[in-house]
Formats: sequence, C-alpha cells, structure tokens
Amino acid sequence: MSDKRNITVTVNGNTYEREVDTRTTLVDFLRHDLELTGTHVGCEHGVCGACTVLVDGKSVRSCLMLAVQADEQSILTVEGLALGGQLNILQQCFQDHHSLQCGFCTSGMLMTLTEFLRDHPEPTEQEVQEVLTGNLCRCTGYLPIISATLDAARKMREGSI
Repeated sequence: MSDKRNITVTVNGNTYEREVDTRTTLVDFLRHDLELTGTHVGCEHGVCGACTVLVDGKSVRSCLMLAVQADEQSILTVEGLALGGQLNILQQCFQDHHSLQCGFCTSGMLMTLTEFLRDHPEPTEQEVQEVLTGNLCRCTGYLPIISATLDAARKMREGSI
C-alpha cells in the first residue's frame, strides 16, 4: 500500500500540481511525471552528481530528495538553463571547449557550476576543481570542463555573448 500526497512545485518557471507517491524521488518525479529527462539518474546514492538540480537556488542531489520535500519550492533543471531556446553562457562555453563527450554527467555539471558561478563570479582554477569533486565524469578528464567554466566566468563578468 502506498501513501499519496498532492504537491505544487515550480519547475523552470512553470507551476505543476501533482499527486505523488510519498516514496517517489525528485529525480523520478522530474523524469517520469514531468517528462524532463535532462536530469540523469546515475548512482542513486548521491555520489556521482548526474542528478543535480537547483532547489530554491541551492544544488541538491535529486536522487536523495523526495518529491514531497520539494512541495512549494522552485526547481531549476538543465532544461531551464537555455534562454529562449538559446544556450546560456555556461552551456555555450561547454560547447566551445568540447567539455562533454557522452553527455551523461553534463546536466549535473552545468547545474553545479550554475550555482557556483552565481556565488563565485571570479573563480580560480583550484576553486573550480574543488567544486567539481562532487561530479563524476569518466570521459573528458575535467580539463575542458574547467577551461569552459573559467571562460564562462570571464564572459559573464564582461557581459559577453
């Protein structure tokens, strides 16, 4: 027997009211109920970072959070980063620096770095390395990701793109 509860969440600026099982994780709610599949399910233990989203502006592992815990909160997923169908500065820098290969970790990286760059507009290479320790990538070796992040920070400060 499962418990159900009504929740209201704002995801990428759109408000949704849904009845959810109280055991449903936020990542499953986003992917299955709202069909926002950009948030990936990796380890399901909060280690890999692939499921990272911003909840009320703070990065969370959506595999560790229940959908009912997000009730009355604002969620930003990777689908909400592009503005008017155009990549934002960080996304464009990821593309320009070839910072993704298989793409599985990319959404979590982008969400982690979105919060980081908002709070650290002039990051050092070491700070970027440190913030990325919570996101696992097996393809790029991180160097292009770090380069893209530093380039994005510079462009954001300059008002480029």
